[in-house]
Amino acid sequence: QVQLVESGGGSVQAGGSLRLSCAASIYTGYTYSSYCMGWFRQAPGKEREGVAVISSGGGSTFYADSVKGRFTISRDNAKNSLYLQMNSLEAEDTAMYYCAARRSVFCNWSLSRGGAGMDYWGKGTLVTISS
Repeated sequence: QVQLVESGGGSVQAGGSLRLSCAASIYTGYTYSSYCMGWFRQAPGKEREGVAVISSGGGSTFYADSVKGRFTISRDNAKNSLYLQMNSLEAEDTAMYYCAARRSVFCNWSLSRGGAGMDYWGKGTLVTISS
């Protein structure tokens, strides 16, 4: 079992920044560095979509076109933590943000599938951007 807890959401004005965090607790016998991690979001009335994913070792990152150049995903394997730095926020970024994990090196394919195939999910943190 992998438990994921997101934090850092809130309400900011357009153009502002937020940093999301996801703390992982691993009970599977594998280390956090065995898991590809990702951020996904779901806006009201819309399907869940991929935001960014990072390989298990942290060396490869992938982003949705809508956030490229504005968001940065990173991880600290020593702290079992995942981060999402969000800059130049737009009203369209308003959504519940979820972190997810899958025990594999890569999971970039999950971006276009709204996270389908990711094995573990947090409960989310709400981001609200006012224009």
